[in-house]
Amino acid sequence: MKIHSVNGGNGLRLHVREWGKVDAPAILFIHGWSQNHLCWLKQYESELASSFHLVAFDLRGHGMSEAPEASEHYTQSQAWADDIAAIIEQLGLTHPVLVGWSYGGFVICDYIRAYGQDAIAGINFVGAAVTLDRAAFGVLIGPGFLDHVPGAIADDLPANIQAIRAFVHGCTARPLRRDECEIALSWNMVVPPKVRAALVTRVIDSDDVLSSLERPVLMTQGLSDKVIFPAMGDHILKTCRTANASWYPETGHAPFLEDTPRFNRELADFVRKARQL
Repeated sequence: MKIHSVNGGNGLRLHVREWGKVDAPAILFIHGWSQNHLCWLKQYESELASSFHLVAFDLRGHGMSEAPEASEHYTQSQAWADDIAAIIEQLGLTHPVLVGWSYGGFVICDYIRAYGQDAIAGINFVGAAVTLDRAAFGVLIGPGFLDHVPGAIADDLPANIQAIRAFVHGCTARPLRRDECEIALSWNMVVPPKVRAALVTRVIDSDDVLSSLERPVLMTQGLSDKVIFPAMGDHILKTCRTANASWYPETGHAPFLEDTPRFNRELADFVRKARQL
């Protein structure tokens, strides 16, 4: 494992880690709201590392990346796009597959809108959000997220703890192991409430990006997801002509944690096929 510090959009410092073979097909993992790179542990500590070049990072404001509190660092599409471009360039990633979980779907679309798709091989949307507005609330975005936002963005630590505990427990259809849950709670809590708040003030419509995609897309979605409803996955399929679906029964918002063997196998197959196109 190697650790890098990458200057992303507006010079903001990003914490980046890589595993595996640097000359192998690259996979860039992009986590979601209030998470960090540790959520991908079951991928980078798996057999995937023996066949691929795995890269994960902490989004701006998350984990060990720089986290200024001013909202303008999180509300501009271009800054998110520049973060991805900077990582691809500095680590020399050749046509990586982008894997975006939850809010990571927005970040991928930010990147494609600004930089196009020539530099990537494909996209795996994982319980990914691509639309953020009031019309999506309760239709595409569920109570597993919406019910916990007020407490998670409050300037009150007890409210933060209560909200984040409920959010983490609601991300999976079945409870995580105690140690997994404790680690997840820890990485969620280190994100400042003002950062969480800034991320959800954006109004996002990614249909322009989805409809323009020519690279292959795998849409991975838990059928029991209460954070991002399966309807969001349906929307991706209807809007993106290159998308294929992988539905996970009895699975919540984190297929890569809840059914790791299947997720890793399907991701490996998708990357190999995408690189052959």
